[in-house]
Amino acid sequence: MLQKSIETIGPAVSVERLIDGIIGPAADQVDREDKTPPELIARIADSRYLGAGVGVEHGGLGYDSASLGQLYEAVGGTSATILSLFTVHGMACHVLARWGTDFQKTRLLPRMLDEGNICAFALTEPDVGSDARSVACTATPTDGGFTVNGAKCWISFGQCADLIVLIARAEQGSIALIADADAPGITITPIHNMLGFRGAMLARFDFEDVFVPADRVLGRPGFGFSHIVNSALDLGRFAVGWGCVGIAQACVDLSVEYAKTRRQFDKPLIKHQLVQGMIADMVTQTKAARALCESATSLRDAKDPDAIVEVATAKYFASKTAMEVAQTAVQIHGAYGCSGDSRVERFFRDAKITEIIEGSNQMHQIIIAHQAAMGGAKAK
Repeated sequence: MLQKSIETIGPAVSVERLIDGIIGPAADQVDREDKTPPELIARIADSRYLGAGVGVEHGGLGYDSASLGQLYEAVGGTSATILSLFTVHGMACHVLARWGTDFQKTRLLPRMLDEGNICAFALTEPDVGSDARSVACTATPTDGGFTVNGAKCWISFGQCADLIVLIARAEQGSIALIADADAPGITITPIHNMLGFRGAMLARFDFEDVFVPADRVLGRPGFGFSHIVNSALDLGRFAVGWGCVGIAQACVDLSVEYAKTRRQFDKPLIKHQLVQGMIADMVTQTKAARALCESATSLRDAKDPDAIVEVATAKYFASKTAMEVAQTAVQIHGAYGCSGDSRVERFFRDAKITEIIEGSNQMHQIIIAHQAAMGGAKAK
């Protein structure tokens, strides 16, 4: 497929239209029904924002980190489920654009950017989570490629994926491969009833003697973890961090609005000092999380080597903030905040997931503490 000329590449709609006209109206339905309708995915793909971070030379929008952060915040403050789509598909697009061969960039990447093909990023396994270097899925050299055996679990949008970037163990070390989701030997099992990020179409992949051609090796054998995974996780953490700022800001806005109209003891909640204190803390925490994300954003755009740890720090604090602010929002809303009819109830459930995905908060504490021990804990 021929690449579009740079002059013709651009978003199909504005970010405001994407949020208010496409994602927003469907956010509650996606959560209630535990799935993202294919027509919604198609509309989001048609908007071209799923490839916002890919360079225009490869068919993306060429957004810098600052623009990406604003996009992720807007999406996260509307639907964490859809943020997950932006995250995993963006991770796959990112590593393919950065590490892919000319064949992969001209034949596979256009499927992800122009044709609406969704790509899952398969790293986590049933028995391997935070210890990602210990993947048990194997890729054995065979005539013309590799044979993959093993399983991947908790894979976002795995139920509807067209392509899979999977990480396996090979003789030369970890390896990244790009497989077609409908390849013979792949069994996809849906996972339902999650606490949050409902509608993220989670799935388990079982690989039984799945053949992946040699031209689908991403990077080269041995680069799977050190290059592909680390690069993808950095972008994933960046997206989730900004998405958490969006969740926190949405909870602040909803709580202030509710506190202005809900009356107790003959006056609005907003006039009660205890409620004012709760809202003040929510605002302050959200501003602090945004400041950390902005710092990480600046370092990413400057290609500063400290950007990776700064992104991890921002994601760690922002996810904690989202959880704490969402919890306070539920408290302010009272019984209504515990109802499925309340958006803060959805944000509360989603916020908990952000403390686990793209590296748990405990893993981030290890990363941050290690950097501090190395003398790199100064604020920039």
